[in-house]
Amino acid sequence: MPVYLMAQLNIHDRATYAKYGSAFMDVFNPYGGKLLSVEEEPEVLEGEWGYTRTVLLEFPSEALAHAWYESVDYQAIARHRRAASTANVVVIRGR
Repeated sequence: MPVYLMAQLNIHDRATYAKYGSAFMDVFNPYGGKLLSVEEEPEVLEGEWGYTRTVLLEFPSEALAHAWYESVDYQAIARHRRAASTANVVVIRGR
């Protein structure tokens, strides 16, 4: 069953975040995921959306999503994301 990982980010240091972005796909691809959306200005239908970037990823399984997120390689680049932004990151299970 597929799972989706959604990240809502407020980026405050674009130069440091770019270090994360430049390495992301090399670390992401081995886990069979799909980058479904990276959105800077989503269309808000209700409420407020106070984030500078929203990312939606799909993984074939929850195990692969966690393996990617917890991997040494991802955690090595995630330090740049954490230094450059604040984020909410969640796993959403598909049906």
